[in-house]
Amino acid sequence: MNLLENIRQALRAIRSNMLRTVLTILIIAVGIMSLVGMMTAMESMKSTVNSSFNDLGANNFKILDANSGVQSDREKVNREMPNIEFEQAIMFKEKYKYPAIVSVSTRASMQSTIKYESKETNPNVMVFGVDENYISVSGYNLLEGRNFSMTEIESGSNVVLLGSDVVAKIAGENISMADREISIGSLKYSVLGVLKSKGASWMSSDNLVLIPLRNARNNFNTARESHMIVVTLEANEEMDKAIGEATGLFRSVRKLRPSENDDFEISTSDQMAGEMNSIFSVMTIAASLIGGITLLGAVVGLLNIMLVAVHERTREIGVSKALGANNSMIMKQFLIEAITICQIGGLFGIVLGILIGNGIAALINTEFIIPWGWMIFAAIICLVVGLAAGIYPAIKASRLDPIESLRYE
Repeated sequence: MNLLENIRQALRAIRSNMLRTVLTILIIAVGIMSLVGMMTAMESMKSTVNSSFNDLGANNFKILDANSGVQSDREKVNREMPNIEFEQAIMFKEKYKYPAIVSVSTRASMQSTIKYESKETNPNVMVFGVDENYISVSGYNLLEGRNFSMTEIESGSNVVLLGSDVVAKIAGENISMADREISIGSLKYSVLGVLKSKGASWMSSDNLVLIPLRNARNNFNTARESHMIVVTLEANEEMDKAIGEATGLFRSVRKLRPSENDDFEISTSDQMAGEMNSIFSVMTIAASLIGGITLLGAVVGLLNIMLVAVHERTREIGVSKALGANNSMIMKQFLIEAITICQIGGLFGIVLGILIGNGIAALINTEFIIPWGWMIFAAIICLVVGLAAGIYPAIKASRLDPIESLRYE
C-alpha cells in the first residue's frame, strides 16, 4: 500500500468517526492557533519597533534623565536623578561643537483635545514642545506647509505642526490645513504644516501636534517634565567619540564633580532596539510555553482517540492481515491517520492564528505580517504531535493477533 493510498484510507477512517475527529482537530487547531497567533502579533510589533528605530538612523543618540529607565543597568544608578531642565538642554545645544544636529524637545501634554471649526479630537492627542531641528532628527517629513522658523522658536509663537492622524479626525484627508487656525484646549494656534504619516506603530506616532519649545513652557505646565536631547551625527562621524564628548560636556552642564557618577543616560537606537528585542524574546518564550501546553493536551486527546480507533477496528485489522497486510503496513496506516488529523488541525490553526494575530496587530496599529517561519514550525510541530500520539496505537494495532482479531465482536 503506497503513501497516497494510506492517506485515502486515513481520510475514510476520519469520515467514519466525524464528530470525534472534528473535536480532536479543534483541540490541535486551538493549540496551533494560540502559538501562531501570539507569534504573529509579536513579530508584527517587533517589525514595527525595529522599523521605527531604523527610521532614526544608526548615527543617532539621545540624552535623557536617568529616570527614563532606557538603560538595562539601572540598578547601578543609586543617586538622585534630576530632570534635564530647559536651561541645561539649551546650554548643551549651544556648546556642543561636534559635527552634528542637536534637537531639544519636551512633552507638554498627553491628553489634549484639538479643535477645528465644529470638529474636535478625543482628549488623547500628544503635544510636544520642539525646536527647529526636531523634524529632521526624529524621522518626520512634511506633507504640506513648512517647518518652524528660528524667529517662531525663539519667540514661542502660537504656531503648530499637525500629525496626520489629527488632521484625519478634524478635517479629513483631502483638506489642506496649512494657514488655518485650530485650538489646543482654549489656546488658538496657526497651522504651519502637516507631518507625513510615519505608518503603523504599536503606539501611534501620528496622533500628535508639535509646538515651539518656548511656547510649551509658556502655555503648558512643563516644569515637572524632563527635556530630551537628540543628537544626529553627520555622515561617517564616530559614534563613540561623539558620545564621549557629549558625556563630558553634559557633566559640565550638570555641574557634576569628577567623583560623581553620571545622573543622566545616553542611549543609541541600537541599544534601545536591542532591549526591545530582549523583551520580545522573553514574550516569545512565554507564548511558546502556552502553545506547548495546549499542544500537549492535543497529544493526549489524539492518543486517546487513536487507541479507541484501534479497539473499534480490531476486526477490520484482522481482515486486513488475513488478506495479506503485514505488521508494517498496519502500523503505517495508523501513523498516517494520526499525522493526517494533526495536519488538518494544524492548517486550520495556522489560518486562524494569522487572522487573530494580525487582528491584534491592527488594534494596536502595527504592521500586517505573515510569519512564514512560524508557519513552517507549526507544520513540523503537527508532524511531531501526530507521530507522538500515533506511534503507540500504531504499534498496538500492528501486534494484534489476526485470528483473535477476526473473532472480535
